[in-house]
Amino acid sequence: MHNSPAIRLILGAMMVVSAGIAHPGEAQWNVLAFGAKGDATTDNTAAFQDALNAAGEAGGGIVFAPTGRYRFEGELRLPQQVTLRGVFAYAPAHAGIRDRHEPRPEFGTVFEPVGRKGEKEGPAFITLQTNSVLQGVSVHYPEQDPAGPVPEPYPFAIAMRGNNPAVIDVELLNPYQGIDASRNQRALIRNVHGQPLLMGIFVDEIYDIGRIENVHWNPWWSMQEDLFRWQMENGTAFSFGRTDWHYVLNTFCFGYHVGYHFFESERGVANGNFLGIGADKCHTAVQVDQASGIGILITNGEFVSFTGEEPIMVRVADTHQGVVRFVNCAFWGPTHKIAEIAGSGTVGFSDCNFLQWGLHDGPAHAIVAGGGHLMIRGCEFHHNAPQIRLGEGVQRAIISDNFVQGEVRIDNDSDGQVVLRDNLGSRQ
Repeated sequence: MHNSPAIRLILGAMMVVSAGIAHPGEAQWNVLAFGAKGDATTDNTAAFQDALNAAGEAGGGIVFAPTGRYRFEGELRLPQQVTLRGVFAYAPAHAGIRDRHEPRPEFGTVFEPVGRKGEKEGPAFITLQTNSVLQGVSVHYPEQDPAGPVPEPYPFAIAMRGNNPAVIDVELLNPYQGIDASRNQRALIRNVHGQPLLMGIFVDEIYDIGRIENVHWNPWWSMQEDLFRWQMENGTAFSFGRTDWHYVLNTFCFGYHVGYHFFESERGVANGNFLGIGADKCHTAVQVDQASGIGILITNGEFVSFTGEEPIMVRVADTHQGVVRFVNCAFWGPTHKIAEIAGSGTVGFSDCNFLQWGLHDGPAHAIVAGGGHLMIRGCEFHHNAPQIRLGEGVQRAIISDNFVQGEVRIDNDSDGQVVLRDNLGSRQ
């Protein structure tokens, strides 16, 4: 006796669900078949981990989480070669959740971790290993208060380990700490949006090229006064320690104490290619404590700083010994100084635009260098105010081929070698 096509389809679907596989002929598992419930109240830690382990034991595959709000009281660890995937094909803006608004179920796959509240250290909510992927989900911490005044600490939402882990098309709506992208090789972070409060992405101990693409940190979740003030006084959007030629493309942050931070860890310092990056409404847009001699190359950047006491776009510390170069970048906002440079390393500005400085305590130079080696070439200074001051500790400087508004005002107190030429003011 032959079954009709409809009966065969129903029987096939029943067999698929009973096996925990979402689609016949594909290595895919559905978390609902392991007892997961997207009702925002059931703890789904064990159900999800069972599904992930099943995929791992099969040699890899896709674990699928349909639309729903999934509560987690523990942590998840993705086996190698396993992808945990939700329904989003691209990172949403806020998945229907803002302040205390309740998300509607049609807003996709939402993970809601509640474990380790009050702990800054500890295992991440989701840990990726070699060739594992998190894709198409939104992560929302439901017990985080959007009014603050101080957010609850949690460990990182995501940790990336091993070789070739990836986070793609994910929203990190309101984690205390976003992604720990350390101790890995060739990690990929692409199409990630949200509002991490203390730390967005932390990068260190990278031994082969990592990639961060199209990551935007905006206040999608809360701009309530106390909480947002805390974020602007304490938060760092992107932090880089030891890297091996990182590629960072089309990234942006709004409302942090430091936008991009480069520091020296126990493992070393950063070098890399940073293209089309931006920081808005930050106290310090770019903070360089240390850089590799290979160089931090920042191209087509846009930086705006105007919050807190003495906001500034670029601050290079006296510990700096490496190379930082800004090419075709724009700097604006009501700051007193645009760049303050110390240390013994090299800092370069080529084909950049500088606007709005000296607006707090009277006239000031846009760029103040106290040490090291400085090159400023082919730039335009749009504000009619002093442009550059070279302190006694500057060892070498070339300042040439720049346009300035008004008179050329470059003060040179350096005892080193300095070349000043072909800088043109505007006619009054």
